[in-house]
Amino acid sequence: MRDPQGNASMDWSREANYSRPDYLSSSRKRLVPQLIYKGGILCGWGKKIAVALNKSFFATLPTLTQVPKSDADIAWLVYELRLAGGEGQGLGRYHLVKVDEVYTEFEPALLSITTPSPGRMEDFVRMLQDRLDEQLETAPTNQTIERPF
Repeated sequence: MRDPQGNASMDWSREANYSRPDYLSSSRKRLVPQLIYKGGILCGWGKKIAVALNKSFFATLPTLTQVPKSDADIAWLVYELRLAGGEGQGLGRYHLVKVDEVYTEFEPALLSITTPSPGRMEDFVRMLQDRLDEQLETAPTNQTIERPF
């Protein structure tokens, strides 16, 4: 960019195809395998675990049953980036700030994260049918998701 200072406040987040983090994929493909493997070893040794996560990522996880710090196997350390401002701090700089600590037991937390919470099948089929209908110029007269043939 030719003018980084002048363009520093550009916000593209509402534009089409703006990339966003895929937290669901991150939890299923990265967090869970590490908890199972590394966490299982540490838990087997009677050691505690600390997991540091972005606040937005943590918010996508299911509600975790909290326990007192003394009973916890996992400390979830929740952070976010905050834009610094003011004199001497420099504009456009971010600081990593811990915003929460959540304490859980190992097995209940792992079970909560790995157990899907399916909605009603009827709602899912209705949503698929609505999307299918949107793709067609006219709504189908004899084909539906429930009766495809």
